[in-house]
Amino acid sequence: MPQPLADSQTATTTAPPARRGLPPGLLLCLAVAVLAQLIAPAIPGVSALIIAIIAGILIANTTGLPAAVAAGTDFSAKKLLRAGIVLLGLQLVLGDILALGAPMLLVVVAIVGGGILGTVALGRLLGVAPRLSLLIACGFSICGAAAVAAAAGVTDPEDQHEQDTVTAVALVVLCGTAMIALIPAASALLGLAPGTAGLWAGGSIHEIAQVVAAGGVLGGGALAVAVVVKLARILMLAPVMAVLSTRERRRGGADGARPPLVPLFVLGFLAMVLLRSFLPLPDAVVEAGAVLQTTLLGAAMFALGTGVEVRALLRVGARPFALAAASTVLVASTALAGVMLVA
Repeated sequence: MPQPLADSQTATTTAPPARRGLPPGLLLCLAVAVLAQLIAPAIPGVSALIIAIIAGILIANTTGLPAAVAAGTDFSAKKLLRAGIVLLGLQLVLGDILALGAPMLLVVVAIVGGGILGTVALGRLLGVAPRLSLLIACGFSICGAAAVAAAAGVTDPEDQHEQDTVTAVALVVLCGTAMIALIPAASALLGLAPGTAGLWAGGSIHEIAQVVAAGGVLGGGALAVAVVVKLARILMLAPVMAVLSTRERRRGGADGARPPLVPLFVLGFLAMVLLRSFLPLPDAVVEAGAVLQTTLLGAAMFALGTGVEVRALLRVGARPFALAAASTVLVASTALAGVMLVA
């Protein structure tokens, strides 16, 4: 019997479930991101991004989330993440980074390149899954959670291995937080001048919020130089993601598709760097960009957290933790050796 006309019209005009369900989850992610920014200043060394992902994990593993927010959280984990990384470029000024001088810039390249290659090699030795090893390598060598998420966006665009992403971010939190105390203590033990200690902190600590916390402890002008070195490491996000994308193209991607040579969000990131570096942007615009960037990345981190099962996280075993510790030592040692050569 033919389907009634009314039913047929309903079937063709009703919006897809994913589209109908976008606002609740999207608004939830954004609200948590804003709240995380209000809380973060009260917790030294802990960024709003980390607070957001922890909130997502806690909610997902206690009260749980209704199915109605699933489409919005999925959108946040993918689209808002890339938009946040684009806006991250507004925080970089090429002139400030170039002022570090060629020797220190070469040290930064060595930190990032050596950290990534060395961590991946250590991952093989320890028997850690290659995908997780790469995410840990990028997060620890470049800029923490944002670099982990960016690398996951290139190598796992459909979030088929979301657990690896969250595991890598959790390890960034643990090791980076420990570095807030360890770098100042080690600097005092080695008798480093504040400026040299600041170079080391910026070159070795994972998250920029953690760099700021350690720089404040070091004092004596260490904070300013530490932040600039950290920003130089963040700038390395673009070439590293381009290399990863090229590798994925050669491999054909997980489903045989060929990803773009340079991801659009990486091009957007570079465009924002150039915009900030060569146009006289008002301070209000830069500050608004920073708030929006943190909000978008925080929303994405919360969304990632909602996909985490604590039981699965506990089952990863000791090897990823050993790799995280080894990567931290590798990056810190490379940074210290480089700083001592150029300081």
